[in-house]
Amino acid sequence: MKSIRVFLIAALLSAVSLGIFLAVVQGYRAGTANAQALLDTQLADFAAILADPGRSRADDVVPQPSERLAFQIWTVDRELVQRTANTPADAIAPFEQAYREENFAGHRWRVLSHRDARNGLWVLVGERIDVRIGLADSVVLNSVLPIIVSLPVIAGIVWLVVGRGLSLVSGLADELGTKRADDLSRLRAAKPPRELAPVVDAINELLRRLEESVQRERRFSSDAAHELRTPISALKIHVHNLKKALPDQLPVLQSLDDDLGRLGHIIEQMLTLYRTSPEHYQAKMRKLDLYPLAQSVISELYEGIDRRGQSISLEGSHLEINGDDSSLRLLLSNLIQNASKYSPTGAEITVSLQEEEFGIALQVSDTGPGIPLAELSRVLDRFYRVGGDRHSSNSEGCGLGLSIARHIADLHHANLTLSNNDPGPGLTASVIFPYHTSDSHSGTGQ
Repeated sequence: MKSIRVFLIAALLSAVSLGIFLAVVQGYRAGTANAQALLDTQLADFAAILADPGRSRADDVVPQPSERLAFQIWTVDRELVQRTANTPADAIAPFEQAYREENFAGHRWRVLSHRDARNGLWVLVGERIDVRIGLADSVVLNSVLPIIVSLPVIAGIVWLVVGRGLSLVSGLADELGTKRADDLSRLRAAKPPRELAPVVDAINELLRRLEESVQRERRFSSDAAHELRTPISALKIHVHNLKKALPDQLPVLQSLDDDLGRLGHIIEQMLTLYRTSPEHYQAKMRKLDLYPLAQSVISELYEGIDRRGQSISLEGSHLEINGDDSSLRLLLSNLIQNASKYSPTGAEITVSLQEEEFGIALQVSDTGPGIPLAELSRVLDRFYRVGGDRHSSNSEGCGLGLSIARHIADLHHANLTLSNNDPGPGLTASVIFPYHTSDSHSGTGQ
């Protein structure tokens, strides 16, 4: 069942249509029977008029009063007194008091044999059956047609009534659909109907539990940031003091210092990954020009890129989007650092800004080794690194940089994709910002 509205309307209209059909069939049968009885009564009245002794019978053969009627008048001795031109010289029905159906003059007739005791005559009166049926159908259909015509009206009323009944459900869906990711307040449905009240209560209870869970996670993030940084900072101080205290530079101390630095980097990346998720990041959306933003990020990273013997350039023009400055800086910084980290000495990194059919494209391309096709779809997963810790670049990492970039792209309703350059070596990371990106579309924007 894809739609409750369609199901209810279809079910109700089916029931109404069935009821109307049965009523029409029954009405047609009863109406036809009543019409036939009425026509039989008229036939008997016509026979009584024909048997009137005061009626003139000067001609043996008379024109029929109507093409649908025919009659014969016989004496009790079976002598034909008078007949219409559309009847034969023989009796059109047996001389027995009754209604029956007979064939003559090329038609089927309803014939009444009537004996008038006052003057000793037999009157045989016939009426064409096809004309009788036509008259009966006309009378019945005129009474049934309004019922059939009313079906579309009933369908419209059912549609409105069902729509009105489901309007509260639609309103509830609209309210849920317009809620921001950080808005876990209770639904504002006032006095919902009895059937909808359990749903509203269940959703409100779920929102309450979600709010409590988010608050716990935020407290954990804040506490973890403090509790994890403090001992690592203390350990680094102890290692530094040990290096000075010991006469020789022990390799194990240098390894310990490097491992502590890597651990601190992982913790910072994990906290950044958590903070940049659309559910938790408090974005401050405003109009931003991507070109000077990219210039600023490149200038901050240029020294490290130059130290690796690499070059970086910026192409494109001034293009504006509605975005959060600090998170976009982090996104671009991660993409550029990834391009530099996994590219060899002498590699070229290009940052470009351009308008495309579906939005504004921010691209970071390098001339490094690229990524095998089988792993392109996985490198955006958390903690996944091509080649693991034994990556050919010998660069340290924890596999969270691209996941953070994807979180920031999701925050801006953008699409982050990776593709190998063709032709030529290297990888291109593309972030497409849709043209309709605005404050109203940001998950937690303000």
